[in-house]
This record gives sequence, C-alpha cells and structure tokens, in this order.
Amino acid sequence: MSDNSVIAEGTLVSHLLELRDRLLRAILAVIVVFVCLAPFANELYVILAKPLMSALPEGNSMISTEPHGPFFVPFKFAFACAFAIAVPYLLYQMWSFVAPGLYNHEKRLVMPILVSSSLLFYLGIVFAYFVVFPIVFSFFANSAPDGVQVMTDINAYFGFVVKLFFAFGLAFEVPIATIILVRLGMTTPASLATKRPYIIIGAFVLGMLMTPPDIFSQTLLAVPVWLLFEVGLFFSRYFVQPDDEADQEETDVATSED
Repeated sequence: MSDNSVIAEGTLVSHLLELRDRLLRAILAVIVVFVCLAPFANELYVILAKPLMSALPEGNSMISTEPHGPFFVPFKFAFACAFAIAVPYLLYQMWSFVAPGLYNHEKRLVMPILVSSSLLFYLGIVFAYFVVFPIVFSFFANSAPDGVQVMTDINAYFGFVVKLFFAFGLAFEVPIATIILVRLGMTTPASLATKRPYIIIGAFVLGMLMTPPDIFSQTLLAVPVWLLFEVGLFFSRYFVQPDDEADQEETDVATSED
C-alpha cells in the first residue's frame, strides 16, 4: 500500500471520528434540554393546544383515542421543543465539522449565518403559532357540519402542528440559502431575479408538499417563502462583487443565445 493511500485512509478515519463526535454532542445536547423540559411536559402541551382550544366552539374539547396518549404525547412535544431549542448548537456542530474545508473569507460568514439561521427558524415557528394556527383552526372549526362536534385527538393534533412548525421553520431559511448560493458563486442576484416566476411556483409546490392538504396552510407557507426569497435576493446583492456579477450575466446571455 502506497504512502498516499495510507494518508488518505487516515484522513477518512479522522473525518469519520470527527463526525461521530459532532453527532454525539448534538444528541447529548438534545437529551439534556429534554431532561430539563420533561417535568413541564403537560404545561407545554397546554400552550401548544391553546390555538385549537380557542377556536373550538364552547363545550368541545380535545380527546385521546389511545390509552397511553395523555401520558406520552406531552413528552413527545417536550422532545420536539428540546430539538428546536438546541437548533443553534446543532447548527454550530454542523458548521464546526465543515469549517476546516472552508476558506478564511468563508469562515468569517459562519457566525452571522449561524445566528440569522437560528433567528429565522424561530421566526418561522412563531409565525406558524400566532398567525397560521388561529386562521387554520378557526376555519376548520367553523366549517364543521351541523351536529358534528370537533373533538381532535391529542396525538393527531401534535403530529399536525409539529409538522407545520418545522415546515415553517425550514421555509424561513430561504434568505440564508439565497445568500449562501450567491456568496459561493453558484448564481447571481440578477440570475435569480430572472427566475422569479419559477421561484413563486416552487414556493406553492413547496407549500403543497410540506403542509397538510388544505389550501389555507399551503398558501400561508408559500407567500412568506416568496417574500423571504425577495428579502434574500435584496441582501444577496451585498455579497457578490460587481465584476463577478457582470461576468455571470454575460455568461447567462451567451448561454441563452446559444
């Protein structure tokens, strides 16, 4: 076996060990936060259920169709909260793993991107809780036929809202993704601007795939994604050199003419 092969194998093993350590730290962080939140699992679920309970007609309530539901579902939500709270640390571990392969000017962007990514993720969750949930649940509750009592199962409700939470949290990362693509030279603001119609269509397709099958939650996800793309497009102009953008525009024009 050549010396180069030995070095390559040693490098691969060291990368795998580093990845293992980062994953273990991330898992441990989630577990620690979960242990802290577990005693307050029932109180957390009451907060989670408030948008639905406020929308239900008087006399209606939530139910549990499983014997173990009232015990396990609040703990499941506490674990989801632990994961959400640990997101900044999880992102830090991810960036720490890839940082050795980055250039110095790219490393300087890590902390701003880390902070803004975390804030946008939480902003997406807050938007879902305070804006989307009241609208969606009020519509569902008021559209029930006469004689039908809306009594949602707590486990089904948990699955519904957590899916929306993470859908909106991830969707609100669009500005960061846009800036990163421009900063890495994979595209330019001018090129992205010409693709705006496709971005809008993609936003509604994303809303269809990431939310439950109702037009309201799909639209309430798609419209913010589009607006956040515009925000990312605006700020991405500060992350590209004018000469590089001009060269890319000439390349796009030449490609379209061919």
